[in-house]
Amino acid sequence: MTDSDILDSRYSWMRLGATLAIAVIGNVGMWAIIVIMPAVQSEFAIARADASLPYTLTMVGFGLGNLVIGRAVDRWGITVALIGSALTIATGFGLAAISDSVLTLTVTHFIIGFGTAASFGPLIADISHWFYKRRGIAVAIAASGNYLSGAIWPMLLAGILSEHGWRSVYLVLAIVPVLLILPLSMLLRRRVPDDATAHANRMSAANAKSVSFSPSALQWLLGLAGIGCCVAMAMPQVHLVSYCTDLGYGPAVGAEMLSLMLMGGVVSRLVSGLVADKLGGVKTLLIGSTLQCIALFLYLPFDALVPLYIVSLIFGLSQGGIVPSYALIVREYLPAKEAGARVGFVIMATITGMALGGWMSGWIYDLTGSYQAAFLNGIAWNFLNIAIIALLLFKSRARRGEAVAA
Repeated sequence: MTDSDILDSRYSWMRLGATLAIAVIGNVGMWAIIVIMPAVQSEFAIARADASLPYTLTMVGFGLGNLVIGRAVDRWGITVALIGSALTIATGFGLAAISDSVLTLTVTHFIIGFGTAASFGPLIADISHWFYKRRGIAVAIAASGNYLSGAIWPMLLAGILSEHGWRSVYLVLAIVPVLLILPLSMLLRRRVPDDATAHANRMSAANAKSVSFSPSALQWLLGLAGIGCCVAMAMPQVHLVSYCTDLGYGPAVGAEMLSLMLMGGVVSRLVSGLVADKLGGVKTLLIGSTLQCIALFLYLPFDALVPLYIVSLIFGLSQGGIVPSYALIVREYLPAKEAGARVGFVIMATITGMALGGWMSGWIYDLTGSYQAAFLNGIAWNFLNIAIIALLLFKSRARRGEAVAA
């Protein structure tokens, strides 16, 4: 089978469908703590920053898992990684459900986050091997599973939370992902042919000549940019439910608002994927980062119910395509055989930003008694991200201009 037969083929799209289903199920580990955070804070009688620590450890585990599991996928394939992931998620949620302190809950969330990682960066890296002309939209669809998970699961779990408490929610989550992920992972056992990988390597090598950074330097710059954008992104995503609770609207309204934001993120990811197929990953990332910064500013003057719904939707529509763009840049400029590890590293950096931003926003809230300063902190980090991506675009254009002049 040649690369023209396998890349962007009917099988590629069928594989993408299975990938999306796994992503929707597996990424619940990233969102569950956000839904139960007010209940955890109340049960353990702790500060907002302390209640944010389980989320922070989730994201630390998630980030590390993207790197470690990404390397494993390069060697053994995605199916093995997903089987281990499902069992790890089940273990983490089961232990969390019986935790007797916030410290124990925090530690178990590291386990949950590590297992959840297989359903994000490694899945994205895997599906990127099966597309070339439509890689942007394919990666965007796979990455949308993360946001669809965040939009669907909070609504599904809200009834269990209100009637039976957060521990019952976690017992359910210890069972469901295993029952669904294991059979779906069997559909992804096929490995990409060598000639398709060779084709991708030729194209990435040609793209790499257009920038003046070494592969390692480019990877580290992308990592720093990822931290900047995701510290900013974490403020609304992590604290929206708590923010609505503080304003007197209640956690159920906050969960609805979060779901609306994430559904907007799904739309944004799909549109960004189409844009990336035309403009490339760097320009798409710069557009998304700029729009996210504008949306963050809109949270400052508005705290009434209807405006918050609108601003949250705008935020979701603005930033959904940011994280998938990093994966596209890696695949456009770095070797295909290292995709799992390279994408995993950059995704780890974005998750580090989410973890740092989630904790930092709670810490700023405890210091000031308000989320206004936390929003301003996010905006400052967002400017750092924009500056780095603008530099990459400028360097790329300058190098191409020199090539044309020569």
